[in-house]
Amino acid sequence: MISFDRFELTNGLKVLVHKDISTPIVAMNILYNVGSKDEHPEHTGFAHLFEHLMFGGSKNILKYDEPLQRVGGENNAFTNNDITNYYLSLPRQNIETAFWLESDRMLGLAFSEKSLKVQRDVVCEEFRQVYLNQPYGDVWLLLRPLAYKVHPYLWTTIGKNIEHIQNATMGHVKAFFKKFYLPNNAILTIAGNVETTEIEALSKKWFEPISRGDDYKRNLPEEPKQEIPRMLTVEREVPYHAIYKAYHMCARNDNEFHTTDIISDLLSNGKSSRLHKELVKKQKLFIDINAYISGDIDKGLFIITGRLVQGVNMEKAENAINLELDKLINLKVKDFELNKIKNKIEATMVFAEINILDKAMNMAYYEILGNASDMNKQIELYNLVTSEKICEQADIMFNKNNCSTLYYLAK
Repeated sequence: MISFDRFELTNGLKVLVHKDISTPIVAMNILYNVGSKDEHPEHTGFAHLFEHLMFGGSKNILKYDEPLQRVGGENNAFTNNDITNYYLSLPRQNIETAFWLESDRMLGLAFSEKSLKVQRDVVCEEFRQVYLNQPYGDVWLLLRPLAYKVHPYLWTTIGKNIEHIQNATMGHVKAFFKKFYLPNNAILTIAGNVETTEIEALSKKWFEPISRGDDYKRNLPEEPKQEIPRMLTVEREVPYHAIYKAYHMCARNDNEFHTTDIISDLLSNGKSSRLHKELVKKQKLFIDINAYISGDIDKGLFIITGRLVQGVNMEKAENAINLELDKLINLKVKDFELNKIKNKIEATMVFAEINILDKAMNMAYYEILGNASDMNKQIELYNLVTSEKICEQADIMFNKNNCSTLYYLAK
């Protein structure tokens, strides 16, 4: 159970504080409610570009990292389809340095053509290295637009194509910052041996002078129900044939989410999981095979990926996957197997309540989902999943008309 206090500044910045006396380290997390789904279809990759730009210096601090390192701090960030998240940790006695640094870059980045060029080049090189020049690297560039036709999840966080980043102008960048990097579009969380009164005073001192902007109201197109199977075959210079199957699944806040997550663990969580035991060890059809959920806030994807053993026929391998999915639909999961998965999930969640940075991140994430207190209900919600619910949800999700399949063939 993670307890916390909550308050909101006059400019709309939400602040959550968790007291943990077990550590001399304090973690700060700032979540901006902007991800790749909020980008213009002709200017994609901007949320990820900003993750880099935010470390390029602000109006009063030329280099973000140097002051933080001098007081023993560490920092990083990540972007996904839904959010952009910045986090740092530092000794408790130096906590005001964190407020100074984060408030200054929220107040205003040091926009310069040099910084934009540097970070644009960095992101473009990342695009080449990770997505274009790496074996199987372009899978998501192919699979997302196959599975999605309307919703902006159809492009990856890095962007639709490299030209969108190469052509990013100062005007585009400033407009993106002004629209999304606002106190009323952010959540600040603090975890450590701190008092809420102290954090409230620091928040008012450093963040409250920043003006709020226009409230961002999402109006994203809803992805229509997929009515027919979709198929794409490509050839690449890779060592093994691979198959990727993407099924549309529920949203993060839907009642079916925890059941769907457990299904992914039943299929592919460890060496004793169903897909590994049957298709890797027993039938020897795959070198490796995995099942996982995309984890998106809006309706996401349930993904099955596998690399085939040399000489195995693709259709045979796919039929073997489908047979394992049919078992989930038609045969009730035994109690011992289901309880084993639930115990693993509970252990992971309990462990996440130990790490100070994980707690700060989780508070921010569940707050953006609706209410940070919901993080304390997750174990209970997983325990409510039954074998009947698994059969029911598998039957809905693993419909062939709900599937987009990518055959990724080795030349």
